[in-house]
Amino acid sequence: MKGYIQVYTGNGKGKTTASLGLAIRAAGAGLSVYIVQFLKKGDYSEIKALSKFDNITVEQYGLGKFVKGAPSPEDMEAGAAGYQKLCEILENNRHDLVIAEEANVAVMCGLFSEQDLLALMDLKPDNVELVITGRGATPGVIERADLVTEMKEIRHYYHKGVMARVGIEK
Repeated sequence: MKGYIQVYTGNGKGKTTASLGLAIRAAGAGLSVYIVQFLKKGDYSEIKALSKFDNITVEQYGLGKFVKGAPSPEDMEAGAAGYQKLCEILENNRHDLVIAEEANVAVMCGLFSEQDLLALMDLKPDNVELVITGRGATPGVIERADLVTEMKEIRHYYHKGVMARVGIEK
């Protein structure tokens, strides 16, 4: 089966949800799934759910806090480790679906460069489906992808003071 590069970007809600839905679909079909979460750390509800699948691996390469301004040396180290792990995963070609969650945001924050992300896209074996999520996909990433979906916020209850709820947003 030929694998393609999918990008889920935009300011709207649903990028991670879409990628994880695809992960569950792939796992249900017996495919092997690897997910790198940049910038995230913690026992989110989706981590608990995905741990029930033998053929889905999730690894987090974040410090569990928002990167504001210049990333700290620890943020940079975590981002570099996640990037290196993704390169190894693609080079080893043992997974059918690889998800780089928040990789676009990692580029925006300076954890690695757009050129690094484009190089990662070039590493993808023909049989692997690669999904890259996060707001702020660069024009180069959008151009290189086979499928790009932009989540557009029309209205969000966050603006009315509704905080992230367990099982819905986190």
